[in-house]
Order: sequence, then C-alpha cells, then structure tokens
Amino acid sequence: MKWHQALIDYKNYLRIERGLSENSITNYSLDIKKLQQWLNENTIDETPISISEDTIQQFIYHVAKLVNPASQSRIISGLRGFFNYLIFEEYRKTNPLELIESPKTARKLPDTLSEKEIDLLIRSIDLSTPQGERNRAIIETLYGCGLRVSEVINLKISDLFFEEGFIKVTGKGDKQRFVPIGNLTKKYINIYRKEIRNHQEIFPQAKDTLFLNRRGKGLTRAMIFTIVKNLTEIAGIKKTISPHTFRHSFATHLLENGANLRAIQQMLGHESITTTEIYTHLDKSHLTEVINRFHPRKD
Repeated sequence: MKWHQALIDYKNYLRIERGLSENSITNYSLDIKKLQQWLNENTIDETPISISEDTIQQFIYHVAKLVNPASQSRIISGLRGFFNYLIFEEYRKTNPLELIESPKTARKLPDTLSEKEIDLLIRSIDLSTPQGERNRAIIETLYGCGLRVSEVINLKISDLFFEEGFIKVTGKGDKQRFVPIGNLTKKYINIYRKEIRNHQEIFPQAKDTLFLNRRGKGLTRAMIFTIVKNLTEIAGIKKTISPHTFRHSFATHLLENGANLRAIQQMLGHESITTTEIYTHLDKSHLTEVINRFHPRKD
C-alpha cells in the first residue's frame, strides 16, 4: 500500500465511519503528509505498512526541532490514529507510535472577555452599513449561544425555532443539538433578516443560509476571524481575541452566574464533561462565594 492510497482510504474512513468535519479531516491529513514529505526528503523508502518505530522516532525528533510541544503532541496523536486505523483494517499488526510518548504540555486557557468588553465590542460596530447589522447579529450569536465559528457560518434559517426559544445547531461530526437563544440575540437576528438580508440578491445554494456576504453567498471562517479582529482593534481591547473567545466567555459567564456544568456541556455540544471543565477557570473570589453560599459548614 502506497502513502497516497492509504491517505485516501483513511480520509474516507474519517468522513464516513467517524463522521468528522472536513476541517478535522484536513488536519489529520496534514500530519500524514508531513511524515510522507520527510520520508521523501530523506530518501527513506518505507510504506505505511513497513515503516518502523525507529523511523517514526527519527521523524518525531525532526518535528521537535520545528514546532512547540503542543503541536508536536498533536502530530503524534494524529499519526497514532492513522496507524490504529491500519491495524483496524488488518494492514498492520502493530502501531509504530505505541511506545512514543507525547511531550508534556501546559494547558493554556484562552482569554475571556468581560461583559463590559463584549458590550464595548458591540458598540464599536458601525451600524450605518448593511454589514454592521449582520456583524452585530453574528457577535450576539457567537456569545449568546456559545457557538463554534463553523456552526455560525453553517446556521440555516430553517434551524431557527424562535417561538420555542431554540436554534438547531450542527456541530462536530454532523451531530445536532438544540441550544436556547435569548431575546436579545433573537432581536438582532430578526433585524438583520428583515432589514438587510431580505433586500439582498441571494445565490440559490445560499437561500437557507442565515449569514451572507455582500454577494449573497455564505461566509467563510476567515471572514468571521477578520470581523472579530477588526472590531477588537476598533474597540481598543488588547487581549488576544478570536471567534472562539465568545464561546469561552459564554461558558465562563454562565458558570460564574450559577449555571449547572452539565447544562453548559449540553449547550456547547461536548461529549465529555472533562472538555467542558476547560472553560471553568474561575477566579478565587467566585470560588469563595460558592463555598459561602452552598457549603453546610460555611458558618
């Protein structure tokens, strides 16, 4: 089996059997391509079936010189998954990464925006342009519903159940969930739909897509990142902010105001509660308040 064919088969497996998104499949593929490129550059003639643990170890040493521990750990994890797939398909008997340990990495939490900073960002939007009304609705949806950027750009008009107070979100692996939507977010989405979107010429493929660019097509991830970056600069906020910051802030603010961690897990679409706990970096004053309010020995 050649690398090219193995990669095609693996991508089909990730897409069909695992139900992963195209972004995830692309990331996994890049790890395998890096290994393949390194083999070619060093004229090492080993296939996915024959490659040895020693060769993999040499590649990992090479990678360690180029990337940080977190990236190194991700590449090791990606390759381990690929060779586990080959074992599953009975192409190999062993995984050459089985004894290779990932480097220890510190868990770095992203910046969180305060409620005042979010209000400042929204006030910084120029509402005199059609794009301004759209951008306000996007930011309110990111923060008000805790969505991933991919979930926002793929949100459909048919996913809006405003009378019931929910939106239907298609997350990782095409898994769907219903997320509550607040009145303020509904208000700004409705303003955008009625005053801006209804007056656009829309491409047939985007008829049901909620957020559109000025040409009537769906937005890209890069567009959302650019919108957030520009707003951050206008607002004069010095933190490192991305669309994901609003999702993180959504979870943190809910938790700080007493929301149940399991409920937050459901709204974020996390399979594991452990993943949700990443969002719970609370300051000590809040933890003290929890003890003072709820512990039976507080007095």
